[in-house]
Amino acid sequence: MLDPPGPWRRRNGVAAPGRATRILGAVSNFVDECALNVKGGDGGAGSVSFRREAHTPMGGPDGGDGGRGGDVWLTADRNVASLLAFRDHPHRKAPSGRHGAGKRRHGASGDDLVVRVPVGTQVRDRDGTVLADLTTEGDRWLAAAGGQGGKGNARFLSNRRRAPSFAEQGEVGEERWIWLELKLLADVALVGFPNVGKSTLISRISAARPKIADYPFTTLEPQLGVVRLDDGFEMVVADIPGLIEGAAEGRGLGHRFLRHIERARALVLLLDLSPLAPASPEDQETVLLGELADYRSELLERPRVRVGSRADLADDGALAGFGGLVVSAVTGRGIPQLLGALRTEVEAARDAEPRAEGFVTLRPAAEGIEVVRHDDGSFEVVGREALRAVAFNDLTNPEALDVAHDRLARLGVDRALGRAGARPGDVVHIGDLSFEYEDSDVFDGGGDRGRGR
Repeated sequence: MLDPPGPWRRRNGVAAPGRATRILGAVSNFVDECALNVKGGDGGAGSVSFRREAHTPMGGPDGGDGGRGGDVWLTADRNVASLLAFRDHPHRKAPSGRHGAGKRRHGASGDDLVVRVPVGTQVRDRDGTVLADLTTEGDRWLAAAGGQGGKGNARFLSNRRRAPSFAEQGEVGEERWIWLELKLLADVALVGFPNVGKSTLISRISAARPKIADYPFTTLEPQLGVVRLDDGFEMVVADIPGLIEGAAEGRGLGHRFLRHIERARALVLLLDLSPLAPASPEDQETVLLGELADYRSELLERPRVRVGSRADLADDGALAGFGGLVVSAVTGRGIPQLLGALRTEVEAARDAEPRAEGFVTLRPAAEGIEVVRHDDGSFEVVGREALRAVAFNDLTNPEALDVAHDRLARLGVDRALGRAGARPGDVVHIGDLSFEYEDSDVFDGGGDRGRGR
């Protein structure tokens, strides 16, 4: 098993609620970074078989080929809101191909595995190099290629080999750890003064359990909740720490998290209706919009929902005079209507986003072959093409060894060894095949016979 890359960091804080009429509950954490292990399916082995019929006791070879292993593809899907699915289950493996059989029956290929990730997911390798950036709905990236199926012995019939008694093994599928990072943090950001009920609200509509207390700046970091509806629709709601007047210039704690607000598709202005509010709802809204404008003026053009909170503490006059949704996270008043309104705004914002003409398919470039020198003086030829060239079920079979030598010669392995400094008598390893390097006739099977220069 490969080790996961770097520190495995998890961002806690959320959950999953339900539709506008009821809350379904039940996702414990939001995750916007995770490690993922991907493994392509192994190819099926080719078959060694000969025709044995009543009137053909010594028939020719009829072994079928093995099926190809399935690929693992990452696909950007705008209906997936987080990387939560990979938090506790970070392994994804495509099905392997079936083995070949006699009578030229070829094994079935494994199906490709499509792993759906949120739009905006960036993929990095163990060294932090960006491998793919899935920024548009439908973008695809080949994360792990499946192994090719092995050829049956019927494929090696020739005038020189009338009864080949060997076949290819299936190729092992690619496997590696990758790092996924979700750039889009939230669909909806809850914006309001400190201690106006944002944390209580997000705990009501999700399984998040933020710290809740009756003093300012209870929330010291954004809390996120994943809203998942019955039809599979998801949206992420962020509880942003409370803003105060002057936050855009660095006052209070809210300025540390204004950058998260700019990435949200829609905003909820949460205005305190209770007698304990520091200002009237109108004055609260004026301050909040002013801070958003000072930080980034285009935030005022973002879709927003005006919501009066703490309705359970408000008097009848405050409730009657407020022109907007009225909710109470304690009693549940107005929660279904709020969820419905949020879905409407998020869907409209997603639909309004520009889409590319079709999607992008990204495939890693072929690796070729590479010669590595070990401390004991031996050489190893690595690369999928080289390993595929010697992938036979019986390398002690002289005919199979001849075919392997032919393939390696065509790949230019002899010249590569010469350039790497190999000398006659040096041991060379390629998969399960080991041999001594010879200056001129390394490969007795023919083909391109470089002199190791």
